[in-house]
Amino acid sequence: MAELPKTVGWIGLGAMGFPMAANLVKKLSNDTQFFVYDVVQDFVDRFVKEGGERVHACTSAKEVADKSDVILSMVPEGSHVRAVYLTPDTGVLASDIEAKILIDCSTIDTGTSLAIRDETASKHPKARFYDAPVSGGVVGAEKGTLTFMLGSSESNQDIQFLKTLLSLMGGNIFPCGGSSLGLTAKLCNNYTSAMISVATSEAMNIGITAGMDPRVLANIFHTSTAQSAICDDWCPVPGISPDAPSSKGYKGGFRVGLMKKDVGLAVDTAKRLGVKLALGEPGLGVYEGAARDPRCEGLDSRVIYRFLGAREDWRRDFPEEVEMRRDETKRLVRVAREKGL
Repeated sequence: MAELPKTVGWIGLGAMGFPMAANLVKKLSNDTQFFVYDVVQDFVDRFVKEGGERVHACTSAKEVADKSDVILSMVPEGSHVRAVYLTPDTGVLASDIEAKILIDCSTIDTGTSLAIRDETASKHPKARFYDAPVSGGVVGAEKGTLTFMLGSSESNQDIQFLKTLLSLMGGNIFPCGGSSLGLTAKLCNNYTSAMISVATSEAMNIGITAGMDPRVLANIFHTSTAQSAICDDWCPVPGISPDAPSSKGYKGGFRVGLMKKDVGLAVDTAKRLGVKLALGEPGLGVYEGAARDPRCEGLDSRVIYRFLGAREDWRRDFPEEVEMRRDETKRLVRVAREKGL
């Protein structure tokens, strides 16, 4: 077990950063001190209030870096990451960070991440900068079950430290091979998730419009080749997955504007690499449209079901007993898989 730091810096206390940092405060030893900063002062004040005497407010990213042995950041976009690290007088790299470790958990473009890594190496040769984006959403951040995609090789000198620290916030840590490859993995994951959501929404809409109970169709998907976590746990159709945002007015979850951003980054990455995409531009168009639609703006990304004009009031046309059959089908499939059948 790698030795953990006694001073931790955290920059970015939004929907994801707040619960992630809170897990560190809760799980690290009682003599660990935390130094936090966000451009929204109310977020800082709330975090300090809830964190207790070990948590200290800072007035800039530089002050966080000045006072911490390891610095983590979680902000929305590449421009924000640049501001956090590269702002001349108040950014992290304006501090004398010596051999400190910097970990950025934001989902941004690989070019920005590599630029910050290079600038870190240029100004502070002994310091190390890692990309470590996450998957699992706000719920995963709150429960400490996030998946981390780490821009590092398994043989990296810091790997045990990184795994030990990040495991306090996540259940799965995947070293992806090297700098920016954590971000590559995250963009590939979100691109796949986004396109499955579009396909599931469209397929469900076809079935409902043809007169089919979507619970039956979901049962079929669950036991057939269309099975996916999107359909099982995050179904875009309201009422199919009880705990999904779609069943709660599309509130919570991963906002459609953020998915638009991530799909756009994936499409841009593919263009830069010369990779041909069949679904990229049309799929991106769906998320762009939903993100600016007043009916969808700010809601969970599976709200594209609504944007596509699909029915949300399907229950009035179908009997309730299908619900129990779906639960039983899922149970039987789970049992069969556990037995290796």
